[in-house]
Formats: sequence, C-alpha cells, structure tokens
Amino acid sequence: TTTIAVNVATSLGSVIKPERALMIELQNAAGDAPLFTGAEPRFSIVDAVDNTHRLDQVFFRNLVTQIAPATDLLASPERPPASGLDVQRIKQVIAFASTVYKHTVVDVARSDRSILESLDQLSTIYVVVNQELATVKSASRMTAMLRDRYGREKVALVLSRSDRNADISQSDVEKAVGCSVTHTFPSNYRVALQALNKGRPVALDNHNDLSASFRRFAQQ
Repeated sequence: TTTIAVNVATSLGSVIKPERALMIELQNAAGDAPLFTGAEPRFSIVDAVDNTHRLDQVFFRNLVTQIAPATDLLASPERPPASGLDVQRIKQVIAFASTVYKHTVVDVARSDRSILESLDQLSTIYVVVNQELATVKSASRMTAMLRDRYGREKVALVLSRSDRNADISQSDVEKAVGCSVTHTFPSNYRVALQALNKGRPVALDNHNDLSASFRRFAQQ
C-alpha cells in the first residue's frame, strides 16, 4: 500500500503542476515512505495533530518534506505517541491539507481501527489487494467494514502485483471481496526493488510498465 501511495502521489504531482500533491503517512510510527523516497523528514503527522490550533500554510509547509518536484510528504513519527493519534484532530489536519493541496493521498494503517474512523473527508477509499489467499481474506473483511462505515459508493478495490497466471484470478478476488477491481498494477519486482534501494519513486521514471500504471491511475 505504501508503494502505491508514494507513487500515486508522485504521479499526481507531475500531472497537476504547478499545483502540488501531498502524501500523508497516517500511521502511529515508523512508516516506510521516507525509505521509498530517500527523504529525511524533520517533522511528522504528530506535529500537525498536536498543533491544529496553529495550522496555516506557512506552518504546514515547514512540517512537510518534498519527495518529488511537485509532491510533499507528511510522514509518520519514528516512535508512537504516548496517547495515540486523536481522531478529531486527524480530521482537522486532512481538512486543512485539502485547502492547500490539489490532491492528498493518505496511506492508512489497516491495523488501527481508530484511524480507520477518521476518513470521512476522503473522496475515495481504495483497498489494496493481491492474488494471495490471506490478503484476499483480509481485504474482504476490510472492504465490508469500510462500506458499512462510509457507504458502498466510497470504497473501491485495486489489485497490486497483478499476475494472469496466479492460482487466484482477478475474478476470484472480485467474487471473494464482493467488489470490482477499478485498477490493476502489474507485477514488476525487479523495478520496484531497484526503486526502493535507490530511495526514488518508480513513478519518476517513465520507461517501465509499473510507472505507466501509476500515471494512468493518477490521471483517472
């Protein structure tokens, strides 16, 4: 999910210039977005949540880190906050970000139920699934819970590491989850691994099928 969030945010930034895109890493601690982007954030989502009374464009710009020419990152903290992340304040941060950025992509920790309760402002919630049995089972539960909370029309399914030869087909995934796949991202482990090792989003390079897929998704 972080691979997709980083690269979709990067792709959005490239197609909406001179406006900007933002990725929020909405996790309690130690997210991987800095690793994927080669970034070294000085501040985190905790600094934004703890200072909602101070949110303005100048303050917010100091909290984010640029990860691509037109894309910024609001990272997760290195250590979890003692009291967790306050849901109402998370909502305030997302609402404020939407006034500053053309598009905001939020990478959500599926294990934190309280964070999953803070997504009211998102226009679409994408559940990421691949063609592995445990992931499909998890996606089925997640999709049902999110649709109950936010409505069927707000929740969509994307297929990562698509494999036409997998034992579990795309139609099997759709049947098990009860939701149609709106976009597929091809499997290209070599390209994804090289990008991770370089700390450079795949979407910044235009000569492979994976980056093209991120760009198509961003344009849609």
